[in-house]
Amino acid sequence: MSDFAAHISHFRMNWKALSFAVLCASALALTSCATPQSNPTGHNDIKQAQAQSGQHAETYNENELVTAISTHLGVTSESAASAVERLFKDRGRPTGYITGQEGSGAVIIGARYGQGTLWMKDGRTKKVYWQGPSVGFDGGADVSKVFTLVYGLEDPEYIYQRFPGVDGSAYLVAGMAINYQRANGVTLAPVRTGVGVRLGANVNYISMTRKRSLIPL
Repeated sequence: MSDFAAHISHFRMNWKALSFAVLCASALALTSCATPQSNPTGHNDIKQAQAQSGQHAETYNENELVTAISTHLGVTSESAASAVERLFKDRGRPTGYITGQEGSGAVIIGARYGQGTLWMKDGRTKKVYWQGPSVGFDGGADVSKVFTLVYGLEDPEYIYQRFPGVDGSAYLVAGMAINYQRANGVTLAPVRTGVGVRLGANVNYISMTRKRSLIPL
């Protein structure tokens, strides 16, 4: 084998090892091995199932969310109000929100893992975990807090599904990154701080599950 071929082979091995190490470090920060859960309701069409249930969840007002975002993310009330104003203009009043933390890592191709609690206006709560692949031109790993507004969710059981990202929906407001993920009439709007250039590394989709999983698919 020539010196050039040997260098190429060595580079490929180091690249794979680095990519694997970054992803594992990010995953182990928040997760342990488990099997992802499938749709717990048994319905193939969650949107139709929610409509047939006849439930109509209460919604949160702007003041409640400004306080919640400011407290959880540690931002000023003015910054939180700017984000909430934009979100209410786009989507209206949410039926719930998720407070949690997540870890992400990337070397071109990466992964994001998180865990938190779903809070419904009527007092119902659910523990949730999420994971998903990401693609971007940045590298590294980080752990941060995230506040996710939830729209169109009448029954918290229906939070456990896969949410694809909405193309072109990512934007910055008052130093916070916001993007939309949507599935079966339910929309998630994660709000993150301190993400910097990672705004360009949007998650293609996330899977909300009952249990932790190391598999970001």
